[in-house]
Amino acid sequence: MAAGLRGTLALLCSSRWPQGWRLSLGPPGARLAHGGAAARLQQEYDAVVIGAGHNGLVAAAYLQRAGLRTAVLEKRHVLGGAAVTEEIVPGFKFSRASYLLSLLRPQIYADLELQRHGLRVLPRDPYSFTPLLEDRSPPRSLLLGHDMAQTQQQIAQFSQKDAQAYPEYEAFMGRMVLALDPLLDAPPVDTAALGKGSLLQQLRNLRTLKPLLQAGLALGRQLPHYYEVLTAPISKILDHWFESEPLKATLATDAVIGAMASPHTPGSGYVLLHHVMGELEGRRGAWGYVAGGMGALSQAIAQAATARGAHIFAEKAVCHVLLGRAGEAQGVVLQDGTEVRSKLVLSNASPKITFLELIPQEQLPKDFVQRIRQLDTRSPVTKINVAVDRLPSFLAAPNAHDGQPLPHHQCSIHLNCEGTQLLHQAFTEAAQGHPSSSTPRPCWQAVGPGTSRPEMHMQTRCLTASKTTPQASRHLSLAGTS
Repeated sequence: MAAGLRGTLALLCSSRWPQGWRLSLGPPGARLAHGGAAARLQQEYDAVVIGAGHNGLVAAAYLQRAGLRTAVLEKRHVLGGAAVTEEIVPGFKFSRASYLLSLLRPQIYADLELQRHGLRVLPRDPYSFTPLLEDRSPPRSLLLGHDMAQTQQQIAQFSQKDAQAYPEYEAFMGRMVLALDPLLDAPPVDTAALGKGSLLQQLRNLRTLKPLLQAGLALGRQLPHYYEVLTAPISKILDHWFESEPLKATLATDAVIGAMASPHTPGSGYVLLHHVMGELEGRRGAWGYVAGGMGALSQAIAQAATARGAHIFAEKAVCHVLLGRAGEAQGVVLQDGTEVRSKLVLSNASPKITFLELIPQEQLPKDFVQRIRQLDTRSPVTKINVAVDRLPSFLAAPNAHDGQPLPHHQCSIHLNCEGTQLLHQAFTEAAQGHPSSSTPRPCWQAVGPGTSRPEMHMQTRCLTASKTTPQASRHLSLAGTS
């Protein structure tokens, strides 16, 4: 990448607007601008960000904060990328893609003053509900939350041994998170550069290993066990701790969600780690729903950027990146032919779009282009947004007579999680190009006329495939009326 682009092309791994600010998303060229300024797209900026996903918006806020005149160019009519809120069914607003918040780094909260810009998060507690279909009446369910005593009581339905082991398991994972957390803010180690350059340069490069060595020291004698979490199949890790299949299957979903993987796939434990290493308003491992949907998060970040002077434009699709004779990025060209010059270009688009569509192929090293083409971006997730007129009533947890929401209506709901073998079977069939043969079984019934409240967002994980795609899991998202 450095050889082909010796310049500055980089890839970036519904709340109120403050008085005097407005978001104009109607006509072409819509933009985020001060109500009295009517800012227009300028011919030149210090920095241009391609795409107004939440990463692009964060980058723009920090660039503008550092004194660089920054513009963000978004091709869609709405800001946020995967973190958007849209009314795709009249009267209902949905978080169309991402639906929960946790992994946004706490220093970004503080630096960009997101709460001051309208961000409000509703904690997801309890966080997991697994209704079971069993040959018993009534069937059981598993509800997990941050109240350890209540969680142990729930687990004890299936195994007293697991109930006793669960606090130790949580502590084990918590120690790993504390040790690895600093690595999230450190530049990744460039292993290829460690043995290059002069002796002095190699010694300097060794300093980049410091955060990694500190993490190892923090883990101490338990390092081999933690290393196994990062490299082994999650089924092996969970089998070490627990014996009850519903608990293991419920925890295993966090190790395969979003990844074309089975609980028996080596490295699936690393995916699970991502679901426990987040932080929400000072509480480690917590996840929450953004009031107003995930688009409200993007709007808060956009407000932080525009409050510092950044220009954010919707419906401004970038056609390609302008390159100088030496391959350095010098700006972008829009689909309408408009050129925007800049000293710095950042891309919030995917690697494939950035390097295979926005950059002339002859300007990039062939081996680099080949590696980009080989990136596996397949996902096993199908997310279906559904408008409902009442809350689902589960056989294992019937609704209240008054139709009011119960604790399990607020959390992720796992279907077909009687055992990890169901998850593995769905993966095997998806890998062969077939939908899962484990069809959704009737484990809920619709009762009562009540509608869900606006802040309620129920995420149902159903480990069966969509009939139109060979994928291993389906997300059914139910949102309350707006």
